[in-house]
Amino acid sequence: MWKGVFPALTTKFSSNDSLDFKLFKKNLKAQLDAGVDGVILGGSLGEASVLTNDEKFDLVKFTIEKVAGKVPVVLNIAEGSTRDAVNLAQQAAKAGAKGLMLLPPMRYKSDHRETVAYFKAVAAATTLPIMIYNNPVDYKVDVTLDMFAELAEVPTIEAVKESTRDVSNVTRMFNRFGERFKILCGVDPLAMEELLMGAHGWVAGLVCAFPAETVAIYRLIKAGRIAEALIIYRWFLPILELDIHAKLVQYIKLAEAETGIGSEIVRAPRLVLIGEERERILKIIRDGIATRPTLPDYKNLLAN
Repeated sequence: MWKGVFPALTTKFSSNDSLDFKLFKKNLKAQLDAGVDGVILGGSLGEASVLTNDEKFDLVKFTIEKVAGKVPVVLNIAEGSTRDAVNLAQQAAKAGAKGLMLLPPMRYKSDHRETVAYFKAVAAATTLPIMIYNNPVDYKVDVTLDMFAELAEVPTIEAVKESTRDVSNVTRMFNRFGERFKILCGVDPLAMEELLMGAHGWVAGLVCAFPAETVAIYRLIKAGRIAEALIIYRWFLPILELDIHAKLVQYIKLAEAETGIGSEIVRAPRLVLIGEERERILKIIRDGIATRPTLPDYKNLLAN
């Protein structure tokens, strides 16, 4: 299941800080209409750190109902303790999730042995397929090739969200493991580069605001129509770079609001953008919208 475009969906909130399921449904429909291949809930972009577990599973159940089997629903696990991660994985399976995205332990920088033990403990607690989220830039733990060599023993650990920001790591993974792990790019402004190096998919952020353009790039690349993909990607890059900032949640939610499929509302301690920063980000988004390219008939392309 780990190939194609997987949006890391934002969590929609109403003005009273409750989950806004109506707006979430609108965005989800836009993703499905564009042709995404799966959806991920409760990631960094989904403001997982400020969601309760009840809210996460309300989102899981709602999303499963609305996608109606069209694409797999994946839940992110980002917990401080192995016990909590195991419990969340077991609950995810009961709720009907089809896969897990799994970060190393939060708040504690685990070493090689501890990181591998943590991943194996979660995998042992569920039969769901797992994608390891490797993001040492933001989360300080690098899941190394040697760690993946040990994790390769676990059949349900099937994929990696490659967010090291080192494009060459895609080739290192292929050279070491062949096709043992599916590789999905997790850094928007490196997506075309990693897909051309053989990555199987794209865990995308700006897809939340620009679903059709994101899926079009992926399918054109996989169909070998590189020149067409490059035109869209070059247009998209200034917007995609909003994904690699500490305020990516605020930036991407602002983009969703501007494209009519989301709102700016975030949950504290995050605050809505104001002043010069908001105007600067708005200009990037609005310049992109004003020059939005006409897309080819990408939906009829069969992605490999």
